[in-house]
Amino acid sequence: MNRVGYGAMQLAGPNVWGLPDDLESARKVLRLAVELGVTFFDTANAYGPRTVNQLIGEALRPFPEDIVVGNKVGAGRGPDGSWIITDHPDTVRAQLHEALADLGAEHSELTYLRLDGDGLAEKSDVPLEDKLGVLVELREQGLVRRIGLSGASPEVLARAQELTPIAAVQNRFNLLDRSGVQVLADCEAQDITFIPYFPLASGQLAAYDELTGPARRLGATPAQVALAWLLRRSPAIVVIPGTSNPDHLRANVSAAGLAAELTEEEVSRLTGLVDESAVALDQPHQSTIDALVAKAAAAQR
Repeated sequence: MNRVGYGAMQLAGPNVWGLPDDLESARKVLRLAVELGVTFFDTANAYGPRTVNQLIGEALRPFPEDIVVGNKVGAGRGPDGSWIITDHPDTVRAQLHEALADLGAEHSELTYLRLDGDGLAEKSDVPLEDKLGVLVELREQGLVRRIGLSGASPEVLARAQELTPIAAVQNRFNLLDRSGVQVLADCEAQDITFIPYFPLASGQLAAYDELTGPARRLGATPAQVALAWLLRRSPAIVVIPGTSNPDHLRANVSAAGLAAELTEEEVSRLTGLVDESAVALDQPHQSTIDALVAKAAAAQR
């Protein structure tokens, strides 16, 4: 698998709601990703809701054999656009069938269970055994090939692994937010793919010397260097930057070639932006992010 995938959230309309203004442009970006060698696409029923999965199906089916679409179930959208937990076993089952219909697929190569917390205000009262058990049943029926988790704590990952093999985990992790560092270590130890979402820190990456120096040397952008650092940070990582811009997509994909070009000193300086040993596990490390953003802003004055 190409370790630079594509995060499809930005293909929805404003606030990840509804359809984009230019449907054909969205389809062209998806097809361009395949042409550029992208083999992993990350999406969710909640994007749109459902409209992004429908766009992926329209643009890419019949899916090439090497394409993997990772789709999240267990979360949805309220009528006001809010992000909500929808992890009752019957709902999880229904969402899987909706995703297959929207994608035009007979089975899901990878389905994540979206867990509570980690940016969602609600807490679920559904036992992990029940909602994860639905995906196990669907896998036994041949409708799901691999099962993943999204927003997993180290403890939940360990519990899930006792119930069924977990193929991938999607948690927050980027140059500024290392809250998923323990889960990353667990994934490395257990040969689980780790997929950091918001790999570019939701646009908060500014003009850090640690980024701009390597970027100038390599003739690249700071965003490309940030992606290259993630790929160097761990062999378990697959990144999923999202964009609706073809030029940005080309730049993101080319970041894979930059990973080997970063020097050990540059990687060390980037890693050292955050003291990973002091990170509160799987909590947004916002104080560190705010401090780093303020430092970069001050440097520009």
